[in-house]
Amino acid sequence: MSSCEDRASWIGRVGRMKNPWQTSRRAVLGGLAALPFAGRLAHANLGAPITRAIPSSGEVLPVIGMGSWITFNVGADQRLRDERLEVLRAFFARGGRVVDCSPMYGTSAEVIGYCLEKLGRPRQLFAASKVWTWLQGDGPEQMAGQRAQWGVERFDLMQVHNLLNWDGHLETLKRDKAEGRLRYLGVTTSHGRRHDDLEAVMKSEPLDFVQFTYNILDRAAEDRLLPLAADRGQAVLVNRPFRRKDLIRRFENHPLPDWAAEFDAASWPQFLLKFVVSHPAVTCAIPATSRADHMTENMGALYGRLPDAALRRRMVAYVESL
Repeated sequence: MSSCEDRASWIGRVGRMKNPWQTSRRAVLGGLAALPFAGRLAHANLGAPITRAIPSSGEVLPVIGMGSWITFNVGADQRLRDERLEVLRAFFARGGRVVDCSPMYGTSAEVIGYCLEKLGRPRQLFAASKVWTWLQGDGPEQMAGQRAQWGVERFDLMQVHNLLNWDGHLETLKRDKAEGRLRYLGVTTSHGRRHDDLEAVMKSEPLDFVQFTYNILDRAAEDRLLPLAADRGQAVLVNRPFRRKDLIRRFENHPLPDWAAEFDAASWPQFLLKFVVSHPAVTCAIPATSRADHMTENMGALYGRLPDAALRRRMVAYVESL
Protein backbone atom coordinates (compact mmCIF):
# COMPACT_ATOMS: atom_id res chain seq x y z
CA MET A 1 0.00 0.00 0.00
CA SER A 2 1.35 3.48 -0.83
CA SER A 3 2.10 6.12 1.78
CA CYS A 4 -0.43 8.32 0.00
CA GLU A 5 -3.12 5.72 0.53
CA ASP A 6 -2.35 5.54 4.25
CA ARG A 7 -3.61 9.09 4.46
CA ALA A 8 -7.11 7.76 3.76
CA SER A 9 -7.77 7.95 7.50
CA TRP A 10 -8.28 11.70 7.28
CA ILE A 11 -11.24 11.34 4.91
CA GLY A 12 -14.27 12.81 6.67
CA ARG A 13 -17.21 10.52 7.37
CA VAL A 14 -20.60 12.00 6.68
CA GLY A 15 -23.92 10.61 7.83
CA ARG A 16 -24.67 7.69 10.11
CA MET A 17 -27.41 5.72 8.35
CA LYS A 18 -26.76 1.96 8.37
CA ASN A 19 -27.07 0.09 5.09
CA PRO A 20 -30.44 -1.69 4.86
CA TRP A 21 -29.50 -3.54 1.65
CA GLN A 22 -26.91 -6.28 1.28
CA THR A 23 -28.05 -7.82 -1.96
CA SER A 24 -27.65 -7.86 -5.71
CA ARG A 25 -27.71 -5.01 -8.22
CA ARG A 26 -30.98 -6.36 -9.61
CA ALA A 27 -32.68 -6.37 -6.20
CA VAL A 28 -31.48 -2.88 -5.35
CA LEU A 29 -32.73 -1.52 -8.65
CA GLY A 30 -36.01 -3.30 -8.19
CA GLY A 31 -36.44 -1.61 -4.85
CA LEU A 32 -35.65 1.78 -6.34
CA ALA A 33 -38.15 1.22 -9.11
CA ALA A 34 -40.83 0.34 -6.57
CA LEU A 35 -40.02 3.39 -4.45
CA PRO A 36 -39.31 6.27 -6.83
CA PHE A 37 -38.27 8.64 -4.04
CA ALA A 38 -36.14 6.14 -2.15
CA GLY A 39 -32.86 7.38 -3.63
CA ARG A 40 -33.65 10.98 -2.74
CA LEU A 41 -34.67 10.10 0.82
CA ALA A 42 -31.61 7.93 1.38
CA HIS A 43 -29.34 10.75 0.22
CA ALA A 44 -31.06 13.17 2.57
CA ASN A 45 -30.44 10.80 5.48
CA LEU A 46 -26.81 10.27 4.52
CA GLY A 47 -26.02 13.98 4.52
CA ALA A 48 -24.12 16.12 2.05
CA PRO A 49 -22.40 14.74 -1.05
CA ILE A 50 -18.76 13.77 -0.66
CA THR A 51 -16.50 16.30 -2.37
CA ARG A 52 -12.79 16.83 -3.03
CA ALA A 53 -10.91 20.00 -3.77
CA ILE A 54 -9.06 20.68 -7.02
CA PRO A 55 -5.54 21.31 -5.66
CA SER A 56 -4.67 24.12 -8.08
CA SER A 57 -7.70 26.23 -7.14
CA GLY A 58 -9.48 24.87 -4.08
CA GLU A 59 -12.76 24.51 -6.01
CA VAL A 60 -14.63 21.43 -4.78
CA LEU A 61 -16.18 18.73 -6.95
CA PRO A 62 -18.43 15.77 -6.14
CA VAL A 63 -16.38 12.57 -6.14
CA ILE A 64 -18.72 10.82 -8.61
CA GLY A 65 -18.96 12.18 -12.14
CA MET A 66 -19.99 10.74 -15.50
CA GLY A 67 -18.11 9.46 -18.51
CA SER A 68 -19.64 9.09 -21.97
CA TRP A 69 -17.43 6.61 -23.85
CA ILE A 70 -19.72 4.32 -25.91
CA THR A 71 -22.80 5.04 -23.79
CA PHE A 72 -23.72 8.40 -25.35
CA ASN A 73 -22.66 7.54 -28.90
CA VAL A 74 -26.23 7.00 -30.13
CA GLY A 75 -26.39 9.28 -33.15
CA ALA A 76 -29.74 10.78 -34.14
CA ASP A 77 -31.89 7.97 -32.69
CA GLN A 78 -34.55 9.96 -30.82
CA ARG A 79 -35.52 7.19 -28.43
CA LEU A 80 -31.93 6.57 -27.40
CA ARG A 81 -31.24 10.29 -27.07
CA ASP A 82 -34.20 10.66 -24.74
CA GLU A 83 -32.99 7.72 -22.68
CA ARG A 84 -29.64 9.49 -22.29
CA LEU A 85 -31.54 12.62 -21.31
CA GLU A 86 -32.96 10.70 -18.35
CA VAL A 87 -29.46 9.51 -17.44
CA LEU A 88 -28.24 13.09 -17.21
CA ARG A 89 -31.39 14.20 -15.42
CA ALA A 90 -30.76 11.56 -12.73
CA PHE A 91 -27.09 12.57 -12.56
CA PHE A 92 -27.75 16.25 -11.89
CA ALA A 93 -30.71 15.56 -9.59
CA ARG A 94 -28.44 13.52 -7.31
CA GLY A 95 -25.65 16.06 -7.05
CA GLY A 96 -23.48 15.31 -10.10
CA ARG A 97 -21.36 17.95 -11.84
CA VAL A 98 -18.45 16.51 -13.84
CA VAL A 99 -19.35 15.25 -17.34
CA ASP A 100 -16.45 13.98 -19.46
CA CYS A 101 -16.34 13.47 -23.23
CA SER A 102 -13.97 13.41 -26.21
CA PRO A 103 -14.13 13.91 -29.97
CA MET A 104 -13.07 10.25 -30.15
CA TYR A 105 -16.47 9.25 -28.75
CA GLY A 106 -18.45 9.50 -31.98
CA THR A 107 -21.69 11.46 -31.55
CA SER A 108 -21.44 11.64 -27.75
CA ALA A 109 -20.74 15.39 -27.70
CA GLU A 110 -23.79 16.11 -29.88
CA VAL A 111 -25.98 13.94 -27.65
CA ILE A 112 -24.68 15.60 -24.50
CA GLY A 113 -25.45 18.97 -26.05
CA TYR A 114 -28.99 17.83 -26.87
CA CYS A 115 -29.51 16.66 -23.30
CA LEU A 116 -28.09 19.82 -21.74
CA GLU A 117 -30.40 21.96 -23.85
CA LYS A 118 -33.44 19.90 -22.82
CA LEU A 119 -32.41 20.21 -19.17
CA GLY A 120 -32.11 23.99 -19.36
CA ARG A 121 -28.30 23.92 -19.24
CA PRO A 122 -27.78 23.09 -15.54
CA ARG A 123 -25.60 25.69 -13.89
CA GLN A 124 -23.73 23.10 -11.82
CA LEU A 125 -22.25 21.46 -14.93
CA PHE A 126 -18.48 21.02 -14.88
CA ALA A 127 -17.79 20.41 -18.58
CA ALA A 128 -14.72 18.31 -19.37
CA SER A 129 -13.61 17.29 -22.85
CA LYS A 130 -10.45 16.49 -24.76
CA VAL A 131 -8.40 17.35 -27.80
CA TRP A 132 -7.57 14.31 -29.92
CA THR A 133 -5.72 14.94 -33.15
CA TRP A 134 -2.18 14.37 -34.39
CA LEU A 135 -1.71 17.97 -35.56
CA GLN A 136 -1.41 20.82 -33.09
CA GLY A 137 -2.83 23.20 -35.68
CA ASP A 138 -6.06 21.20 -35.86
CA GLY A 139 -6.63 21.42 -32.12
CA PRO A 140 -8.31 24.85 -31.91
CA GLU A 141 -10.88 23.97 -34.57
CA GLN A 142 -11.63 20.63 -32.96
CA MET A 143 -12.12 22.25 -29.54
CA ALA A 144 -14.34 24.95 -31.04
CA GLY A 145 -16.45 22.20 -32.58
CA GLN A 146 -16.76 20.53 -29.19
CA ARG A 147 -17.91 23.80 -27.59
CA ALA A 148 -20.54 24.20 -30.30
CA GLN A 149 -21.78 20.62 -29.91
CA TRP A 150 -22.06 20.94 -26.13
CA GLY A 151 -23.49 24.45 -26.38
CA VAL A 152 -20.99 25.92 -23.91
CA GLU A 153 -18.93 29.08 -24.21
CA ARG A 154 -15.90 27.42 -22.68
CA PHE A 155 -14.91 24.13 -21.11
CA ASP A 156 -14.08 23.93 -17.47
CA LEU A 157 -11.46 21.30 -18.26
CA MET A 158 -9.73 20.48 -21.53
CA GLN A 159 -7.44 17.45 -21.66
CA VAL A 160 -5.01 15.97 -24.17
CA HIS A 161 -6.56 12.58 -24.96
CA ASN A 162 -4.26 9.57 -24.54
CA LEU A 163 -1.20 11.84 -24.65
CA LEU A 164 -1.59 12.29 -28.41
CA ASN A 165 0.90 15.06 -29.37
CA TRP A 166 0.72 16.14 -25.75
CA ASP A 167 3.54 18.69 -25.90
CA GLY A 168 2.06 20.55 -28.87
CA HIS A 169 -1.50 20.52 -27.55
CA LEU A 170 -0.44 21.56 -24.05
CA GLU A 171 1.16 24.62 -25.61
CA THR A 172 -2.24 25.50 -27.09
CA LEU A 173 -4.09 24.72 -23.85
CA LYS A 174 -1.77 26.91 -21.80
CA ARG A 175 -2.48 29.81 -24.15
CA ASP A 176 -6.23 29.11 -24.09
CA LYS A 177 -6.22 29.03 -20.29
CA ALA A 178 -4.36 32.33 -20.10
CA GLU A 179 -6.90 33.87 -22.49
CA GLY A 180 -9.94 32.49 -20.63
CA ARG A 181 -11.10 29.85 -23.15
CA LEU A 182 -10.80 27.13 -20.51
CA ARG A 183 -10.39 26.98 -16.74
CA TYR A 184 -8.22 23.90 -16.20
CA LEU A 185 -5.94 21.78 -18.38
CA GLY A 186 -4.79 18.19 -18.18
CA VAL A 187 -3.76 14.97 -19.92
CA THR A 188 -5.28 11.50 -20.01
CA THR A 189 -4.53 7.88 -20.68
CA SER A 190 -6.58 4.72 -20.34
CA HIS A 191 -3.65 2.39 -21.03
CA GLY A 192 -1.43 0.99 -18.31
CA ARG A 193 1.43 0.73 -20.78
CA ARG A 194 1.52 4.53 -20.97
CA HIS A 195 2.06 5.09 -17.25
CA ASP A 196 5.78 5.81 -17.70
CA ASP A 197 4.99 8.45 -20.33
CA LEU A 198 2.24 9.94 -18.16
CA GLU A 199 4.54 10.08 -15.16
CA ALA A 200 7.10 12.04 -17.15
CA VAL A 201 4.47 14.58 -18.24
CA MET A 202 3.15 14.90 -14.69
CA LYS A 203 6.65 15.68 -13.45
CA SER A 204 7.46 18.23 -16.15
CA GLU A 205 4.23 20.13 -16.85
CA PRO A 206 1.97 22.43 -14.77
CA LEU A 207 -1.13 20.26 -15.02
CA ASP A 208 -4.37 20.94 -13.16
CA PHE A 209 -5.75 17.45 -13.86
CA VAL A 210 -4.61 14.00 -14.87
CA GLN A 211 -6.90 11.16 -15.89
CA PHE A 212 -6.11 7.46 -15.84
CA THR A 213 -7.54 4.03 -15.01
CA TYR A 214 -7.84 2.88 -11.41
CA ASN A 215 -10.12 0.27 -9.86
CA ILE A 216 -10.11 -2.41 -7.20
CA LEU A 217 -8.28 -4.90 -9.46
CA ASP A 218 -6.21 -2.45 -11.54
CA ARG A 219 -4.20 -0.79 -8.76
CA ALA A 220 -0.89 -0.06 -10.48
CA ALA A 221 -1.60 3.68 -10.16
CA GLU A 222 -1.18 3.39 -6.37
CA ASP A 223 2.55 2.83 -6.73
CA ARG A 224 3.56 6.03 -8.52
CA LEU A 225 0.80 8.00 -10.25
CA LEU A 226 -1.50 8.67 -7.31
CA PRO A 227 1.29 9.67 -4.91
CA LEU A 228 2.85 11.83 -7.64
CA ALA A 229 -0.45 13.59 -8.33
CA ALA A 230 -0.80 14.35 -4.62
CA ASP A 231 2.77 15.67 -4.43
CA ARG A 232 2.39 17.78 -7.58
CA GLY A 233 -1.04 19.17 -6.65
CA GLN A 234 -2.82 17.61 -9.61
CA ALA A 235 -6.48 16.60 -9.47
CA VAL A 236 -7.20 13.02 -10.55
CA LEU A 237 -10.12 11.84 -12.70
CA VAL A 238 -10.46 8.06 -12.69
CA ASN A 239 -11.71 6.31 -15.81
CA ARG A 240 -12.85 2.68 -16.12
CA PRO A 241 -13.68 2.23 -12.41
CA PHE A 242 -15.77 -0.83 -13.43
CA ARG A 243 -13.48 -1.93 -16.33
CA ARG A 244 -16.55 -0.94 -18.28
CA LYS A 245 -19.01 -3.63 -17.04
CA ASP A 246 -16.50 -6.37 -16.36
CA LEU A 247 -16.16 -5.94 -12.60
CA ILE A 248 -19.90 -5.73 -12.01
CA ARG A 249 -20.48 -8.88 -14.05
CA ARG A 250 -17.66 -10.63 -12.21
CA PHE A 251 -18.93 -9.90 -8.72
CA GLU A 252 -22.69 -9.36 -8.90
CA ASN A 253 -23.55 -13.02 -8.30
CA HIS A 254 -21.44 -13.09 -5.15
CA PRO A 255 -22.80 -11.76 -1.85
CA LEU A 256 -21.98 -8.22 -0.88
CA PRO A 257 -20.19 -8.54 2.47
CA ASP A 258 -22.13 -7.49 5.57
CA TRP A 259 -19.37 -5.06 6.53
CA ALA A 260 -20.04 -2.99 3.38
CA ALA A 261 -22.64 -1.32 5.58
CA GLU A 262 -19.75 0.26 7.52
CA PHE A 263 -19.22 2.61 4.57
CA ASP A 264 -22.82 2.75 3.34
CA ALA A 265 -22.36 0.65 0.18
CA ALA A 266 -25.72 -0.84 -0.82
CA SER A 267 -24.58 -2.70 -3.94
CA TRP A 268 -21.51 -3.85 -5.85
CA PRO A 269 -21.31 -0.70 -8.02
CA GLN A 270 -21.30 1.44 -4.86
CA PHE A 271 -18.73 -0.89 -3.25
CA LEU A 272 -16.45 -0.56 -6.28
CA LEU A 273 -16.87 3.20 -6.62
CA LYS A 274 -16.31 3.85 -2.92
CA PHE A 275 -13.05 1.92 -3.11
CA VAL A 276 -11.84 4.22 -5.90
CA VAL A 277 -12.87 7.54 -4.40
CA SER A 278 -11.70 6.66 -0.88
CA HIS A 279 -8.11 7.02 -2.06
CA PRO A 280 -7.24 10.54 -0.89
CA ALA A 281 -5.47 11.46 -4.13
CA VAL A 282 -8.58 10.73 -6.26
CA THR A 283 -10.72 13.76 -7.04
CA CYS A 284 -13.54 12.18 -9.06
CA ALA A 285 -14.45 8.85 -10.66
CA ILE A 286 -16.29 8.99 -13.99
CA PRO A 287 -18.21 5.74 -14.62
CA ALA A 288 -20.28 5.59 -17.78
CA THR A 289 -23.80 4.21 -18.08
CA SER A 290 -26.65 4.22 -20.58
CA ARG A 291 -29.40 3.67 -18.00
CA ALA A 292 -31.01 6.12 -15.60
CA ASP A 293 -31.56 3.45 -12.93
CA HIS A 294 -27.89 2.51 -13.04
CA MET A 295 -27.00 6.20 -12.77
CA THR A 296 -29.19 6.50 -9.67
CA GLU A 297 -27.41 3.54 -8.15
CA ASN A 298 -23.95 4.87 -9.03
CA MET A 299 -24.76 8.22 -7.48
CA GLY A 300 -25.49 6.48 -4.19
CA ALA A 301 -21.70 6.22 -3.83
CA LEU A 302 -21.61 10.01 -3.57
CA TYR A 303 -23.20 9.86 -0.12
CA GLY A 304 -22.50 8.36 3.28
CA ARG A 305 -19.19 7.16 4.63
CA LEU A 306 -16.04 6.04 2.87
CA PRO A 307 -13.82 3.10 3.80
CA ASP A 308 -10.64 3.86 5.73
CA ALA A 309 -7.27 2.28 4.92
CA ALA A 310 -8.01 -0.89 6.90
CA LEU A 311 -11.37 -1.39 5.18
CA ARG A 312 -9.78 -0.76 1.79
CA ARG A 313 -7.35 -3.60 2.42
CA ARG A 314 -10.25 -5.80 3.47
CA MET A 315 -12.14 -4.90 0.28
CA VAL A 316 -9.19 -5.93 -1.88
CA ALA A 317 -8.72 -9.19 0.00
CA TYR A 318 -12.40 -10.02 -0.35
CA VAL A 319 -12.69 -9.46 -4.11
CA GLU A 320 -9.42 -11.27 -4.75
CA SER A 321 -10.83 -14.28 -2.89
CA LEU A 322 -13.88 -14.55 -5.15
